[in-house]
Amino acid sequence: MRTYQLTCEMLVPKPIEAVYEIFENPYNLKKITPPWLSFEVTSQQKVVMRKGAEIDYRFRWFIVPLKWRTLITAYNPPHDFVDEQMRGPYVLWRHRHTFEQTPEGTLVKDTVDYILPLGPLGALAHWMMVEAQLKMIFTYRQRTLNELWGGEAKITLPTVRRLPEPEARAAVAAAVTVR
Repeated sequence: MRTYQLTCEMLVPKPIEAVYEIFENPYNLKKITPPWLSFEVTSQQKVVMRKGAEIDYRFRWFIVPLKWRTLITAYNPPHDFVDEQMRGPYVLWRHRHTFEQTPEGTLVKDTVDYILPLGPLGALAHWMMVEAQLKMIFTYRQRTLNELWGGEAKITLPTVRRLPEPEARAAVAAAVTVR
């Protein structure tokens, strides 16, 4: 199976606490997700961000309704947290969010390691549409966050690469919730 990594970052001219605050509420994810995904948080209980929190979602990929459950596997406010797919369309989805205070503001980084199911068919789907869609989703997310933070962030658009084998093994080993 091929392991991919999406990365993007933005430098926000605000203090780390003000930037991190939007991530303290998992229900804000709907605000920063493209409307064409029809994204909803569906957890039965009110979700409080912490290590061990589970969050249920529902969204549409084209016309296909999908369910997704994530687990917060690391939580160190206001510096970082990790969410991992427990149930959903990927074999592996590990999303590291990091926040670093700099003299210019807060550097926000997203690093997502992911593996698609179905071996060669998954690789073909990645080439044909998944990579482009993930880039669109994260670009939308960055632009929306930038607007929420006042519109003055410096954005580095998402890139995706296939991880070489040693890095791919390390990414899988770091994950808690590989299917």
